[in-house]
Amino acid sequence: MVDKSSSDAYWKANVRIILISLVIWFVCSFGMGIILRPALMGISVGGADLGFWMAQNGSIYVFIVLIFVYAKMMNKLDREHGVEE
Repeated sequence: MVDKSSSDAYWKANVRIILISLVIWFVCSFGMGIILRPALMGISVGGADLGFWMAQNGSIYVFIVLIFVYAKMMNKLDREHGVEE
């Protein structure tokens, strides 16, 4: 059985990883695609300005990368706390 302090440390690290991932996703999708779009108009990516590109394509790519990074980090966290499958 896992003790309470180890369980608390595991969930604290787990929630921290989730929150960091959500902040990155929010900044890339909402921040760069909507809020910062006027500031990013001068930067061209694939024939479109960076703000438009992030809203249409970039945020999806960031989300896919975040899925793999999250899985890798959670596997590492699971091994460290002895709860891997």
